[in-house]
Amino acid sequence: MYDKNRTGTVEDMKAFLLVIVILIAVGLYFTWRRGVAGQARRLDDAKAEAQRWYERLGGQVLNLHADDAAARQALADASERYNAAGGQLQQAQSIRQYELARETALEGLAYVRAARLAMGIDPGPDVPPPSSAQGVGQLTVQREVDVQGGHYKAGPQPGSDTPYYYPGGRVQGRPVPAGWYSQPIWRTALGVGAGALAGMLVFDALFSPSFGDMGYADGGMGDMGGGDPGGDAGGGDFGGGGGDFGDFGGDF
Repeated sequence: MYDKNRTGTVEDMKAFLLVIVILIAVGLYFTWRRGVAGQARRLDDAKAEAQRWYERLGGQVLNLHADDAAARQALADASERYNAAGGQLQQAQSIRQYELARETALEGLAYVRAARLAMGIDPGPDVPPPSSAQGVGQLTVQREVDVQGGHYKAGPQPGSDTPYYYPGGRVQGRPVPAGWYSQPIWRTALGVGAGALAGMLVFDALFSPSFGDMGYADGGMGDMGGGDPGGDAGGGDFGGGGGDFGDFGGDF
């Protein structure tokens, strides 16, 4: 026997389920659209941020000129970062790539500030430090060592014997403080083979805890000074930010 009421109920249920499916699809579509729009905004923001620091760096590089050897070298390094950041911006298609371009521009501006100080002029307004330089500190005393027949110096001020500025960073995983160096040792240490080993030996000598007046408050550079962070480096002159060592995020 034909049940008209039951047939109507089934049809109603099908219509109801269809409406639910349509509503879910519409909701997913608008959620996806919001996600795409948000991603596009973040990409535009990252691009604008990188472009802003790149243009600021360009203004400095193109308008500053120096006769002093240290300032001239710092400006040359800033110019190299300017060219590198420009290339990164041209090829960038993702937020991360724009962030890398911003980082390169900030490194360039760190070199510009160092050059301006070496020239005896105001360094200008503060800029965010490159992320690679965060937490590595700065040199506050002159260091001088002999390693494998070579003589190396590093200190907080530029000079004829320390014309190479380094904004600070991690070389082969080890923190290297910002300061002025007699040679660009970080370039050698970032290589491979005997050259890299020689560069790290120089850093070992320059920043060994045995010198007792610079170090790292979090336990140091590990094997860099010959002791381990949890053992000999844990006390005395090399532990916890006490003794002769300064704050890890500030000065040495």
